[in-house]
Amino acid sequence: MQTMDSTNRLEDGALSSPAAQRNAQAILDILKAHLPARGPVLEIASGTGLHAATFAAALPDVHWIPSDPDPEARASLRAWKARTGLANLAEPLALDVERAETWPQAPLNAIVCINMIHISPWSATEGLMAGAGRLLSNPGGLLMLYGPYREADIETAPSNESFDSALKARDPSWGLRDRDAVVSEARAHGLHLTLRIAMPANNIVLLFRRA
Repeated sequence: MQTMDSTNRLEDGALSSPAAQRNAQAILDILKAHLPARGPVLEIASGTGLHAATFAAALPDVHWIPSDPDPEARASLRAWKARTGLANLAEPLALDVERAETWPQAPLNAIVCINMIHISPWSATEGLMAGAGRLLSNPGGLLMLYGPYREADIETAPSNESFDSALKARDPSWGLRDRDAVVSEARAHGLHLTLRIAMPANNIVLLFRRA
């Protein structure tokens, strides 16, 4: 599982992350304000599954579809589903954003991607935008991104500079992405930035809509 966060394993095999616990409520507040009230929502790179379980529990009319290319992450997602018994939390998909054949085929109301773009090569962002462009086919379809970015009009926080260095030391293809480059890639697939929201710990949320 690609992560820079520490994890711990619960008795039933579910993984938990202190970072995910800290940011879950702040992200949930954004989801409640902007997600469609019901219907399918695909989460990309779900990781431990703590977010998926938290969000599905708080949004009972949303059909939350977690995904991750890593078998360990999917095992943890299944453990969270068994632990919570949530009917609206789907079985995890083995989705690799760079492989179009692993994406679902049915249109979606929304796609949520938390803390993936900086812990993956740029080709993953390209794959994410291509997939979102295909599946968010209805006007108003929402893509929500969460994480740290470089922004031309805002000075990068020292903690984010240190984080960027740590990411690149682990993998030279990783690192904080330029917000405008991400916005441009989204626009190439019919998705337009509609809102930027500052979040705790020098993260931001970017909301994109299908015109």
